[in-house]
Amino acid sequence: MRYKRSPLMEERLADNRQRILVSARKLVAEGGFRAAQIAAVAADAGLSTGSIYRYFPSKADLFVEVLGEAVKHEIEILRTIAKSEGTAADRLRRAVESFARRAFEGPFLAYAFIAEPAEAEVDIARIRARREFGNVFKSILKDGIASGEFPAQDGDVASACIVGAFTEALIGPIGPTHRGERHREQVIATISLFCLRAVVGPAVLAPRAGARSPRRRNTA
Repeated sequence: MRYKRSPLMEERLADNRQRILVSARKLVAEGGFRAAQIAAVAADAGLSTGSIYRYFPSKADLFVEVLGEAVKHEIEILRTIAKSEGTAADRLRRAVESFARRAFEGPFLAYAFIAEPAEAEVDIARIRARREFGNVFKSILKDGIASGEFPAQDGDVASACIVGAFTEALIGPIGPTHRGERHREQVIATISLFCLRAVVGPAVLAPRAGARSPRRRNTA
């Protein structure tokens, strides 16, 4: 006969697991992955180090779940913006600015999500997360193309470029070596303007500095 856990035991195990996740997220938010070592998480959760491994086989497994919960929260916020009233351009701008502003408000968690060195499993989770973000922005692009606001373009490629642009642009300002050195509103405005220009496209591309104008052929 298989051992069956009682409802009380199941509740206790679930509670312990949640305490671990809450403590891990708290420590990551306070100092990144480096601050969320297993011993530190166990101490904050009021559990033994061995207990952590009962729920998460490795530190990478724990970090992946913490990252997943953070991504889920961000996706919900961005989807709300994507489905809100307003032009596609306005929703795109607000979505980019919303993510960037929260990154400045929680730089350690944002940096951990974007670029902090971590295990390969975490990098794989980051790639999946970027695809999820891309799907949200693709829905906005689709609306903009349908309404004529944006020129026809590959939604998969364009949305991936948007996500890549704003996440890469945030690495420096929220990273450990430059954190707090730049005016956040200026950075946020520059990022959102760049993303809008990327999908709207200028009517006429200005020639590069120093580039020669094409010679006119004499047809006379």
